[in-house]
Amino acid sequence: MKAKLTIGIGLVLLASGCGNKEEKKMEIKKEEPKKVVLYQVFTRLFGNANETNKPWGTIEENGVGKFNDFTDKALQEIKDLGVTHIWYTGVPHHALVNDYTEFGISNDDPEVVKGRAGSPYAVKDYYNVNPDLAVDPAKRLEEFEALIERTHNNGLKLIIDIVPNHIARKYEGKTNPKGVRDFGADDKVTVEYKRDNNFYYIPNQPFQVPISENYKPLGGEKNPLIDGKFDENPAKWTGNGSRLAKPDFNDWYETVKINYGVKPDGSKDFPELPAGFDKKDYKEHFAFWKDKDVPSSWKKFRDIALYWIDKGVDGFRYDMAEMVPYEFWSYMNSAVKMKNPNAFLLAEVYNPKEYRNYIRLGKMDYLYDKVELYDKLKEVVQGKSLPDPISDIQKGLEDIEHHMLHFLDNHDEQRLASPEFAGNPEKGKPLMVVSTLISSSPTMVYFGQEVGEAGNENGGFGTHSRTSIFDYVGVPEHQKWMNSGKFDGGRLSKEQKELRDFYKRLLNFSIKSEALMGKFQEIQSSNRDKTEGYDPGIYSFVRWSDNEKLLIVTNFSWLTTSSFELKVPADVISKWKLKDGNYDLKDQLYNQSKVVLEVENGVGKVKLVLKPLESFVYQL
Repeated sequence: MKAKLTIGIGLVLLASGCGNKEEKKMEIKKEEPKKVVLYQVFTRLFGNANETNKPWGTIEENGVGKFNDFTDKALQEIKDLGVTHIWYTGVPHHALVNDYTEFGISNDDPEVVKGRAGSPYAVKDYYNVNPDLAVDPAKRLEEFEALIERTHNNGLKLIIDIVPNHIARKYEGKTNPKGVRDFGADDKVTVEYKRDNNFYYIPNQPFQVPISENYKPLGGEKNPLIDGKFDENPAKWTGNGSRLAKPDFNDWYETVKINYGVKPDGSKDFPELPAGFDKKDYKEHFAFWKDKDVPSSWKKFRDIALYWIDKGVDGFRYDMAEMVPYEFWSYMNSAVKMKNPNAFLLAEVYNPKEYRNYIRLGKMDYLYDKVELYDKLKEVVQGKSLPDPISDIQKGLEDIEHHMLHFLDNHDEQRLASPEFAGNPEKGKPLMVVSTLISSSPTMVYFGQEVGEAGNENGGFGTHSRTSIFDYVGVPEHQKWMNSGKFDGGRLSKEQKELRDFYKRLLNFSIKSEALMGKFQEIQSSNRDKTEGYDPGIYSFVRWSDNEKLLIVTNFSWLTTSSFELKVPADVISKWKLKDGNYDLKDQLYNQSKVVLEVENGVGKVKLVLKPLESFVYQL
């Protein structure tokens, strides 16, 4: 049956649990599994109180956030939202259009910088941080080190980006540790490929700046470096793999591809993992690589990761990880885990056929669950799909479900509240319930999501529906919560305060619930064709552990109130070890209602009424 949906929230049967104290740095122990909530902040934008939002505005016109904006108050409010980890996006020093020559930093050519503030994924110096983010650019690294300490002191762990697939076209390590050579410093540039070259080259051809009829760097503003030229001879392969000296404007022309010992024909020029290593732990992977001769780029990125681990960073989000061979990830991630067994390693991977390789062979902790759960939830909220296929997705990922990070909003995707996605933040609530509670995997929230930020601004290079990562902009709904640095939500509307309260209740429940680290079973198929009043927008499942029994029912419809008698199948009742009788279920999210689970002849039933966009949280 196919039916067009309209959307809403749901019913969740939940319970209590406990978290772990953060270990002391010198006493790292393997942690007990618990639900993780990752809060992504675009560091440049988080603390910016300027509301000008002029397209292509300068840093002076539109403002910029700083490391120091993450005050103890701000960090406590983030933690109190139900967050365990914070992802500071855009920390490494990347190419940007601002003059920091007085600090020994060269100017970047606007023709190979996206936007004015620059892409965080065109890193210019991996051993230092973005000078835009510092009150005193000369002390930018010290200011970030203070933020690391402040984050930990407020009970949060933190990750930053590492982008091994590509770097800025003009990479300059100004503060390299002793003995560290820049990327490409020792390359033989007269050949396309050499194993220990850091780049691929296009011999005898200079790089040519791509052209687009509809685009002018800096929006057409004059700049002495905008002359149609960029000094790179011979040209290097572009970050997305383009082998043209003049890449297309839609290529990642601001970056260059890193060579990991993969020959131009795709064959591997490095040792491969023996059969059976998908079942071995990081210690055995580390031991395997210890005496192996590996390409130069492997060592460079391993050393970068270990540098930041030594600074106190708790892990990394790896950009476009599937464009780098998983053997390298085995090499680097095992080295990271030897330093910190609890390091949080998250990878951007979009090919489901490769998920298990990057988890089991590449030793990733978590991958984006984008092309399956995220895409399906987006279809459901837009009325393009019933929610039933969610069950098939969970079944297909059953063996790796813990490793598939769930999100509904991030810097790459259209904002959840935007017209191009859910249309308004209320319609995002049922998606958030399912995304957060359906598996033991981490949940990620993008800053501003919890107050309904819709990304309506056109920053210059960036366009509406996504909060720009290329421009100096403010984030309007987030700024209302920030309230000029008070971080008290003082300018939020009543509806926004209620929305943030919803996120706070849901996320805090999730990090305490023992059952959410337990087992999953869908009960959708037991109700879809057999339960009267079980409308097309309803989706249901159960979660449980020895001590908690959770029932989740969600109404994705934003128009239809559904009244029905939910059936809990006999195999669930048996697994829960329930005898015939009545069991009270109490709402845990808002503590406003009670219903009764009736068990008769080993089968359960619960009378429910779900209004449009309504959620309940019940505990057995």
